[in-house]
Amino acid sequence: MNVSAIVRTMRPHQWTKNGFVLAALIFSQHLFDPAYLTRALVAFAAFCLLSSSVYIFNDIKDRDHDRVHPRKRSRPIASGELSTGSAGAAGLGLLFSGLALSFPLGVPFISAAASYIFLQAAYIFILKRVVLLDVIVISLGFVIRAIAGAVAISVFISPWLILCTFLIALFLALAKRRHELILLNEIAVNHRSNLADYTVPLLDQLISIVTAATIIAYSIYTLSPDVTEKIGNRYMILTLPFVLYGIFRYLYLIYVKEEGGSPTRALLADLPLLVSAVLWGLTAVGVIYFAK
Repeated sequence: MNVSAIVRTMRPHQWTKNGFVLAALIFSQHLFDPAYLTRALVAFAAFCLLSSSVYIFNDIKDRDHDRVHPRKRSRPIASGELSTGSAGAAGLGLLFSGLALSFPLGVPFISAAASYIFLQAAYIFILKRVVLLDVIVISLGFVIRAIAGAVAISVFISPWLILCTFLIALFLALAKRRHELILLNEIAVNHRSNLADYTVPLLDQLISIVTAATIIAYSIYTLSPDVTEKIGNRYMILTLPFVLYGIFRYLYLIYVKEEGGSPTRALLADLPLLVSAVLWGLTAVGVIYFAK
């Protein structure tokens, strides 16, 4: 079994997406509580295993379509470096390992993990071919991550967490579709059939709408009385400039640099975007835990 190929198919760089599992830990003011932190990290690890199993099964299902993509054609399964049999065995192993890791976290977390798997299976086999619904389903996958992180540590699931997670994930999903459409041009439909139903002007308009909604929702969140009461101060607004810059920087990467195909790669490769994200995180932690 080609271990290196399996690891690459697991896409460890995509595990940053599972950071949404830790959001409830941070915003519930339990970041420095060892018991809460341990459960949150177990939840994070479980979703890393589960999401990697999803990536493997997705690559098995899409191997023929990936071969027409200039970047995805080099993936181990699409290139023939990794057989579908070996990949399937690895995918099942990761799936069962992730579910096994979920059991100590209780029934609510197991339900969230199972919901994630069922949603991803529906996406892989059916929903990714349905225009507009495909990007909504991707966004819901992030929402489930955030909910799973909350139920893992048994804290209140904030509607602000759900709304902001959904909007930022929808923004990234639409940007990804736009990048695919431009990158592949006339062969786009050979890679993903529903790209025939998208146009660049439509995606530009949708991105504009979701961008505005994301900024407004996050701005209202930082100023909402319930948030102010919970954290004990009114300084969450200080995190807004970093959110604005991060969104604007990503728009710059989309429209000027013609990137946006992989949000995780953009975050890790673009220094200004990475610095903005780190500063947002540090500021948020400072406001929540130290600014009383």
